[in-house]
Amino acid sequence: MPNGAVIGNIWNIFWVFLMFAMLMPLLKKKLLDIARLKLIQRMEKRRGSRIITMIHRQEAMAILGFPLFKYIDIEDSEQVLRAIRLTPKDMPIDFILHTPGGLVLASEQIALAMKKHDAPVRVIVPHYAMSGGTLLALAADEVIMDENAVLGPVDPQLGEYPAASIVKIIDEKNKNRIKDETLILADVSRKALSQVHEFVHDLVKDKVGEEKARSIAEALTTGRWTHDYPITLEHAQELGIPVKGGLPEEVYALMDLYPQPAGRRPSVEYVPVPYREGEKPKKGRAG
Repeated sequence: MPNGAVIGNIWNIFWVFLMFAMLMPLLKKKLLDIARLKLIQRMEKRRGSRIITMIHRQEAMAILGFPLFKYIDIEDSEQVLRAIRLTPKDMPIDFILHTPGGLVLASEQIALAMKKHDAPVRVIVPHYAMSGGTLLALAADEVIMDENAVLGPVDPQLGEYPAASIVKIIDEKNKNRIKDETLILADVSRKALSQVHEFVHDLVKDKVGEEKARSIAEALTTGRWTHDYPITLEHAQELGIPVKGGLPEEVYALMDLYPQPAGRRPSVEYVPVPYREGEKPKKGRAG
């Protein structure tokens, strides 16, 4: 075979391999999408409810591979509101939530739509629902958490600073020595604190009563803790939030279908099989 023909065949093989490498991530994503949809449909039939998921994982750009961090945004609120509109008024909703939080406006829109739905709305938290995610949990009739899952405070943040801390600075420092910009921030902070406090109170008062609603709003919105403070299942129950444990096994299977983008080396490794209670890994000779 002439050298030119050999080189041509090599180039053809190279281009086929390159096309395959480029299409493989898209094919893998499509297969994951199909698997998630089938599992969600099975869960809906078994539970007799509309399943809505909001799973925020770190994602990578398709070609360049840069990490993208997902939060609750206006696009999320548009999609959730559409899903609720497509749900019959007498059909329960199971909202599977995994999020660090996000925009207050988007979170409040979703929370109000959940509260207005006639049938019961359950929020299911397999790992965490912080900040705006907690706001959504408060709007639900029932919250089901993994025993190690957490919620978080919903105190407003202005840029990189907690609104409660900005107000505290104004209260402790001579106003004549504070910049006008800081005074403006403090004014906005007071308004934000008051608005979120009132919103949380109104979300939960029908479920827990007036006194408990004030207590929950005071604990979650006034900056008592740092914004990333983990509120466990037991702590949430102590606060009076209607939460319980006992996550459905199907939810864990669904979360496995939302993998993080693969890195060069996994940070966590284990044998991915369940061991029965009392069972130990089998011993054997090495080598």
